[in-house]
This record gives sequence, C-alpha cells and structure tokens, in this order.
Amino acid sequence: MKKQIPEPDKGKSDKDSDSNNEIRKRQLNFGLSYLFVALIGMWLFQQFILTPLMIREIEIPYSELKAKIKAGDVIELTLGTDRIVGTMKNPNDTSAQAKPVNFTTTAIPTGDPALIQDLDQAGVKYSVAEPASPVGNFLIAYVLPLVLIGGIWYFGYRRLSKSGFGMGGMGGVMGVGKSKATEVKPEEIGVTYKDVGGADEAIEELKEIIQFLKQPESFARLGGRIPKGVLLIGPPGTGKTLLAKATAGEAQVPFFETSGSEFVEMFVGVGAARVRDLFEQARKAAPSIIFIDEIDAIGQSRGGAARFGGNDEREQTLNQLLSEIDGFRSEEGKPVIIMAATNRPEILDPALLRAGRFDRQVTVSAPDLTGRLQILRIHSEDIQLAPEFDLERAARITPGFTGADLANVMNEAALLAARRNADGVTMADFEASIERVVAGLEKKSRVMNEQERTTVAYHESGHALVAELVPHGDPVAKVSIVPRGRGALGYTMQMPTEDRYLMTRAELEDRIAVMLGGRAAEQVVFNMISTGASDDIKRASELARRMVTEFGMSDKLGAVRYATQQYQFLASEDTTATASPETLKMIDEEVQRIITQQYERAQNLLQEHHSALEWLTRQLLKTETVDGSVVKQALAE
Repeated sequence: MKKQIPEPDKGKSDKDSDSNNEIRKRQLNFGLSYLFVALIGMWLFQQFILTPLMIREIEIPYSELKAKIKAGDVIELTLGTDRIVGTMKNPNDTSAQAKPVNFTTTAIPTGDPALIQDLDQAGVKYSVAEPASPVGNFLIAYVLPLVLIGGIWYFGYRRLSKSGFGMGGMGGVMGVGKSKATEVKPEEIGVTYKDVGGADEAIEELKEIIQFLKQPESFARLGGRIPKGVLLIGPPGTGKTLLAKATAGEAQVPFFETSGSEFVEMFVGVGAARVRDLFEQARKAAPSIIFIDEIDAIGQSRGGAARFGGNDEREQTLNQLLSEIDGFRSEEGKPVIIMAATNRPEILDPALLRAGRFDRQVTVSAPDLTGRLQILRIHSEDIQLAPEFDLERAARITPGFTGADLANVMNEAALLAARRNADGVTMADFEASIERVVAGLEKKSRVMNEQERTTVAYHESGHALVAELVPHGDPVAKVSIVPRGRGALGYTMQMPTEDRYLMTRAELEDRIAVMLGGRAAEQVVFNMISTGASDDIKRASELARRMVTEFGMSDKLGAVRYATQQYQFLASEDTTATASPETLKMIDEEVQRIITQQYERAQNLLQEHHSALEWLTRQLLKTETVDGSVVKQALAE
C-alpha cells in the first residue's frame, strides 16, 4: 500500500505570508514616518536653536555698517564671503570705560570694492577669512545630523525590540506582541515537591500531571485525553506558585512563568498577540508547562456590570486565551499543560472554568498542624535552631498561618536571635517573632500618661480573664500593655491547642464575649468607656453578623442564608444579600442582641472575679508583660 505524503497546509502558509507582509508594511510605514519627522525636527533645531547659539553677535544692516565705519565707531572687522564679523563701540554706553560689542552683518554677494577704501580711510583694522569648504559645511550641517538620527533609530530599535515594547500586534515592530513570559529551563527550576510542605492533597492531584508530561502515550493508549489546564485556587501565601514550579521541576520540562497583568497594555490587540506568542513558544518547547499567576486579571467574567467602550482589551485577551486552550495543536508525544493560580475564583468567567479547558481545579488551603510542621522543617533547614527548640509546639501555636506567614515568622525569629548574638533560635525568639508579625513592632518610646496606662492594663486584663473563665476559650499565652506598631496599645495572645474546623454556637458566643472583655472591664472599673475597644467591637460585630446571615444561628430568622459571599479568599465587607427592609431590620436586631448579651455576660464574669481583675492589673502595671500562668494565678488568688 502506497504511503500518502501529507500536503502542506496552504491555508496556514498563506496566513503566515499575509502576516509577514503586514509586518513589513508596518515597519516601512513607521520608518518613513520617522524619517519625515526627523528631517523636520533637524530643520527646526538648526533654525531656532543651533543658529541662535552659534551667532551671538548683534545683527546690523550693511548700510549701518558703512555709516559706523565713516563715523569711526568700528574697531575691527573680519571679512568673509557671506558674513562680516567685527567689534564696534557700544552704542548704549558712551563713557570711556565702555566695553566694545560684537556685531555681524550679511556681506554683499558681488562684493563692495569701496568698503576696503572706507576701512583704510577710517583706520579700521581688518582681515579676510578663508572661504569655508562647501563639502565640509554640507557634511556638518546635513550629513552628521542624519547619521546621528539614524544611529539613534538603530540602537533604539534594537533595545526596544529586546524589551518587548513597541508598535502593533502579531509580534510586529519592536516586538510589542511578544510574550513577556520568563522561560525557565528544567535544570534552572531547582524546586521539587520535597520543597513544598502542607499541600499533600494538592501534590497527589498534580502528580498525575507529571505522568501526563512524562508518559503521554500510556494514557492515550486507551483513548484517554490529556488534560489541558490546572487551576490552583487558594488564599494568598499558600504556595500556589511554588506548587506550579515544583510540578515543572518534578517533570523536568520547560516552565513558562507570567502574570495575568502582563497581557494587558494600552495598545489594542496587544494582549491577544502576547497570548498567541506565549502558546507558540510553549509548543516549540513541548512538553512544557505554562503558568499564569493571578489569572483573574484577564479572566474576569464578561457578564455583570457594563464596561465603557465596545472593544474591551481584557475581553479580547480572554477570548484569545480561550481560543488557544481549545486549539492546543500540540503533538501527542509533546503535550503542553497550562497552569494558573487565583485567589478570586468567584469572579472568573464560566467559560474559562468549564470542562475541556481547566479540567483540574485544585484548592490549596492554609496548612493544618501536620502541614505547618512540614513547612517549618523546610524553612528551618538553613537556620541554626537551639537544642530545646520544639518544632511541634511551634506548629501548634501558629493555627491559620499560611506557608508564607510561617516562612516570615521563622526568618524574623532568626533575625531576633542574631541581634542578641545567640548561638541558636529559641522558642522565645519564635514566639516574639509571632507577636512582631501579628501585632507589629514594640513602641517602647511611646509615652502614655498614667491614666491611659492604667486603662489599657484593665482592658487587657479583662480580655485575659474572660478568655480563662468562658467554657470554650482558648488558653491565654501572653498579656502585654506595651504599645505595638499597628495602633495597638496592648494585646492579649491566645494559643489554641488544636486546629478547629467546626464551631458551635456556644463557642462563637464565647469568642464574642472574650472580644468584648476589654470594654466590659473598663465599664466595671471606671463606669465609663474609651476608644480602645474599636477593633474589638468591629471583629465582634462581624462575627455576630456571620452567625445570623451565614451560619443560621438565629432562632428568629432560622436556617436561612442571607450572605452572598461564597468561595471567597479575599476579605469583603459587603456580606448581606438583597433582602426586604423588614428582614434587614431583623438581622440588625439579632446582631445587636448577640452583642449585648455577650457584653453583659463579660461584665458579670468580671464583677464576680473583681479581685482577680485588680490583682492581674497590678501585675501588668508592674512588669508590662505576663504569661498565661500569671492569669491562672490571678484567678486562684
């Protein structure tokens, strides 16, 4: 059987030819326009800038020159073929000390024989200038500026082409359509899954991608389709970018890294051109991985609020991205996988998330206790830890911390230990770094008057005692009245003993009571309130509103959801859906009821243990910082 030889794709060839012709046409038009503007600029420069700078003498008519020669005002002359330059007495200053002034005039082209006689009769000293070379004048006046303009054009063209800035799409002049993605070679990645901690489930999901890249034929053998896209979803700092790099490092394939914002420019069509160029580069380097960080910059939903302008650049870029994902023309043995990351999945376009585009959606959440222990071990490999440093306890006292938070805390602990010239990082350094990261730097230089200092001491004592007295309060680790950098005049640090994923109504009410314990202490002791509880009130109100609108913990409103936030990782204050005025009023009443009940509860607890409140406050005023054992001791007194 005769083997058929596939014919070349004529449509694609004609398309590439038309594209190249269009690029050459744009380059020619741009070059001619540059030359035209450069010539006009050169003439304006010579006429209005260069000539006035070179000719600084007073310009006088030729007739006035002859009159001044006869009057004896001319001192010296230099006769040229086209201009006459000389010095004369200052017409504005007739004193004996007046300095002569320079002047110039245009010479008569045919010459003036009588001028020499007038000069001799007046006794004026004169000389004849050698005629200038016309070739030299032409070179200096015209050729040299053109060479400079051409040189600027050439070097600017090359430099801007490398930087990717310029004109027109489709990779046209100066490469504006070129993708700004950074290609990382397999040997340069240097990150694998052993460098990632606290994301075991996500890693298991991504290992399948590695098998697709290494052995695509094993999946295609049974008719399986290689997935095209993987979307990493999670809060900031959970390691989405690190996971993508580690996947490329494990698979040992080229890694194209870029950001969604790099596709958007002021020129129309640039984003779509860069998308085309990025996928073309990835196909040439296949098997490879494309990683687009913060894809929500170009992948926002095309519905919803109307935008101004008919041709929205972001929509064009998104449409091109969808088209490229659908039209992956990669060979069976050379797959291309696109990975993307976002912490705003709720705003992504549904067309981007449908099956066949981003086939895998992997959620990367904040690590649990085991994950935090893994992350701390990774980030402490290059840090000298003290022998008594307990990594498990360090992981236990950092609930809710992301991988980036833990790396920052460990680095701060190392810096604190280095400042005191220690041989290793201790748990005290680690706990101090947590305080520094969470609450900010200590401001011991801030001077408070005695009344303010006493009020802060009672306020923090109220938080600590209520936390110990409520049934479900987290243990108090430290209480301090040292001002901190983020506006806190003091703080009470609680260290939970375990990670919690479900909270009961009673536990949430206890948390609100602890938040309001500082305000309650001020009310019990001074029978007055201050502005120090503003942040406490804000957090307590938000939690109470979530109890009513999200968790269905209101007997009056029942198990109905009134909040609109779903699957959001970035904070948003608007959590209430559109509801009737009567319902909104009931929500406000329920939130107020919860806050009022827990505030009164905190006051009652502190009144019952007033002696403990006074004892703990005295200890704080004396030492400024106490640990949790002192709080327990206050209740035992």
